[in-house]
Amino acid sequence: MPQLPPCYGIIPARYESSRFPGKPLADILGRPMFWHVYQRAIQCPLLGRVVLATDDHRIYNAACRYNVPVVMTGADHASGTDRVLEAAEQLGLPQDAVVANIQGDEPLLAPEMLTELLEPFADPAMRVTTLAARIDAAQAASPDQVKVVWTKRGGALYFSRAPIPYDRDGVPGAFWGHVGLYAFRMEALRRFVALGPSELETRERLEQLRLLENDIPIYVVPTTHRTCGVDRPEDVDKVIARLSENA
Repeated sequence: MPQLPPCYGIIPARYESSRFPGKPLADILGRPMFWHVYQRAIQCPLLGRVVLATDDHRIYNAACRYNVPVVMTGADHASGTDRVLEAAEQLGLPQDAVVANIQGDEPLLAPEMLTELLEPFADPAMRVTTLAARIDAAQAASPDQVKVVWTKRGGALYFSRAPIPYDRDGVPGAFWGHVGLYAFRMEALRRFVALGPSELETRERLEQLRLLENDIPIYVVPTTHRTCGVDRPEDVDKVIARLSENA
């Protein structure tokens, strides 16, 4: 049975956000949002370590207060994945490591999703993985919900803010929403950052397109787990309601 390489989780958390400045510090039941993400991530048994990566002293200081491991990174990164690489290098992660990029705005993250994300790396050929979940047509119509289509072997064909695939003749079919979790082998993570932003990435504002444009395959894992991401301040109340239901 092939063994998994050492796996680590990094949670990028920047302060600036056009729709929700200071989002990682949003109060959720008396704790900052990043704390909830961290507490869920460390429940994944495949992760040897989970660390917050930020560019802001307010977030850094809050992490220290709540005993969340944290590293300070530069403020000029073009994407969260660039920040993840800097953090991975600061931490001195081994060359054979797999690094999970765990979105800091998913306080309802199911630890099982991280397991699904990491298990494919038992295959030595695996370079990058991500998740997708079924969505309905109304969700697919929203540009905030990224959609994905993939091959029969699981290789991503495209990600878009537009509804894909387009049903020209109205034939019913499934839509799959991209779940913004990624895992990279260290060499693929370094390659991503070295390439710099691509044309499609810039047009769609989707960093994963950088990989596809440069022929770096992304393996898509379907998941039945549901999250409730925080994009805007009003989303915090939805998260609180879900947490209160499960209390």
